[in-house]
Amino acid sequence: MYTLGVSCFFHDAAAALLNDGELVAAAEEERFTRKKHDYNFPEKAIDFCLRRARIDGKELDSVVFFEKPFLKLERILTTAAATYPSSCVVFQKAMITWLKDKLWIKGKLANYLKLDPKKVIFCEHHLSHAASSFFCSPFTDAAILTVDGVGEWATATFGEGRGTDLKLLGEIRFPHSLGLLYSAFTALLGFEVNEGEYKVMGMAPFGRPEYRDKVSKLIRVGGDGSFQLDMKYFCFDRSSTDTYNEKFVELFGPLRAPESPFFTESYGYPSYFGAKPTDFKRQAETNQHYANIAASVQSVTEDVLLHMARHLQQRTGLKRLCLAGGVALNSVANSRIFREAGFDEIFVQPAAGDAGGALGAALWAYHVVDGRPRKFEMTRAYWGEEHSNGSVVDYLNSQSVRHETFDNEDALCGRAVAALEAGSVVGWMQGRFEWGLELSATVRFWLIRDDRK
Repeated sequence: MYTLGVSCFFHDAAAALLNDGELVAAAEEERFTRKKHDYNFPEKAIDFCLRRARIDGKELDSVVFFEKPFLKLERILTTAAATYPSSCVVFQKAMITWLKDKLWIKGKLANYLKLDPKKVIFCEHHLSHAASSFFCSPFTDAAILTVDGVGEWATATFGEGRGTDLKLLGEIRFPHSLGLLYSAFTALLGFEVNEGEYKVMGMAPFGRPEYRDKVSKLIRVGGDGSFQLDMKYFCFDRSSTDTYNEKFVELFGPLRAPESPFFTESYGYPSYFGAKPTDFKRQAETNQHYANIAASVQSVTEDVLLHMARHLQQRTGLKRLCLAGGVALNSVANSRIFREAGFDEIFVQPAAGDAGGALGAALWAYHVVDGRPRKFEMTRAYWGEEHSNGSVVDYLNSQSVRHETFDNEDALCGRAVAALEAGSVVGWMQGRFEWGLELSATVRFWLIRDDRK
């Protein structure tokens, strides 16, 4: 029984294929098109999955899309009406996209795969996230927390999984979004939204959370694990280009110059930036200000996530937690949840963002809709395409690229070491490419307490 999961038309388009509940292949479209965060219909990812299984589209038993387009359109229409007339531009742009592609995804999938449209079904966005973590985990029962920017309406959900039963117990709705809060600071700090959030997390250790009180003005946390944003500081609900407004700038200062070099006085000036600037101290002080902002939003984000996880643990009484959604890629926050939220074990879907929704949608259909038992456990993340030595050599020859080949691994490794010692950069490809973030085989994707009974 073949089940294909698909995600696209927002960011990180992807496809994942199951055969009788076992993962055969999973890949993001960007791996084939070389367009970072490619959101277009994932033709190449789908083709790869089918090719890996040696089947064509007609042999698929079901195709599952990772969210419900009409429910998402409802949110866009409702939000546009509530923020009119300031939402006119973003509404016009959204309608062009929706009327061109998003509303017709069922027919597009059926036509591309040449199968009966009745085989195409839809799963809610955060349910896809939840399934992507729980059904890939080694846990028979677990609490589930999903947090991202926004799906259809939900921006975060609380749930639990038991066997093949998966339930969402509650949700936080747009525009109140921890992911979009973090993205506002991503933009302020000069990075690309939906791409540079990890850079904010990386900048935070160089700063001090001196602006925690200011960040806390933007978000109110409830005793039930919920939160609300103070929307007078944001404009992502009515703008397609900006996430924050002038009140936000009054609190934190102007935008950091995009792509400007980051260094602080304690960090020093890296040699790869070139010659040390004559105004090093002034630039270092400016960067320190932004590092302190990063440290502050990171600290508040960790506290909110920890509060949500603690509430979920108390509500469900479960000692295992599954995490998914783009915010689940905040590994620093995850470590605090593991240490402080009351869980013994944590599993994080390695493709926690929208790409992982393709896999989650397929697993949800197989286990929840079809009622079939679980037998898959995700112990590795190498589910993409691989290339043989012969195919690589053939390609290099076809492009007239100068190359060397080696008869044994020792000679290859020796050549790589020599290149590194000479100051060269070495790129290493081996086996299938990864799905999401591959961790060490010893760490796996979950954290387990050493002192557990």
